[in-house]
Amino acid sequence: MSHDPLSPRPTDRALDPSFRHGQSTEPNYSGVVSFLRRTYARDATGFDVAIWGVPFDTSVSNRPGARFGARALREASTILDGDPVYPFGLDIFEKMSVCDTGDAVADYGYPQEAPAAIEAQAAARYATGAHLVSLGGDHFITLPILRALTKKIGGPVALIQFDAHQDTWDDEDGRIDHGTFVTTAVKEGLILPEKSIQVGVRTHAPKDYGITVLNGFETAKLGPEAVAARILSHVGTVPAYITFDIDALDPAFAPGTGTPVSGGLSSREALSVLRGLESLNLKGFDVVEVSPPYDHAGITALAGATLAQYYLGLLAARKNAGAVIRP
Repeated sequence: MSHDPLSPRPTDRALDPSFRHGQSTEPNYSGVVSFLRRTYARDATGFDVAIWGVPFDTSVSNRPGARFGARALREASTILDGDPVYPFGLDIFEKMSVCDTGDAVADYGYPQEAPAAIEAQAAARYATGAHLVSLGGDHFITLPILRALTKKIGGPVALIQFDAHQDTWDDEDGRIDHGTFVTTAVKEGLILPEKSIQVGVRTHAPKDYGITVLNGFETAKLGPEAVAARILSHVGTVPAYITFDIDALDPAFAPGTGTPVSGGLSSREALSVLRGLESLNLKGFDVVEVSPPYDHAGITALAGATLAQYYLGLLAARKNAGAVIRP
């Protein structure tokens, strides 16, 4: 192949509105950083999937920094672009169009207004017909996203939650807390407790609200294949939303988080479980609680970016098989 120094490969594909399919093949170390080099678009109309950052960490109970998570996940994702996605063995963007719609905006001086702002901006993205993949932010962001999603699809969803914590602590109206979002979601009828499941839990909470809990030891004993099978049989065909708190991983694989708990999943185990969930009626995904100030060599951000990439792989596989992936 001849080399023409005056005709380099195109870069900054994130700024090219016509770039909707295929890999960007940009150098990992340069170019505008969008998630997996997808084109930036304020309006996701016409796209199958919208990526969205939610840089909010006002509700954390321990170490802060998750407001920088979406930025770190985008940067980590640059090394994942350019090849067929393992283990799917396909270019997930060949038939599925994905854009990066930037970040949620909320005035930090008015934290009580953040939930409504996040919900409204999620709803605007759902209104375009796109499937939403969200990059947190702390775990509270899942609550306003669920509010927007359930209004869009007209009913509650099964929540598949990978987490070291149940997030079912007692809550009060108007309180903003990443440890109580599940409690509020149950009370508001956003999720189906009898169809929801929490994986990798390694702490105790006062209530489970009828949600099935696979604790850390049970998850390890079952192994990834059996955990995936348990999720599939439990959730069935109802609409499903996956939320992945990065502290579901052991701190050895995800030190960059606010409330690390020992004894968690390895990156390989988590990815193996996620890969097995292709047949679910998927309606959305988020990865949350990545806190770059506590990360080392970007390994937490890389794990989170890879989880989001795998979820896109699930959607691409479903679309290739003829399934409808738009909510």
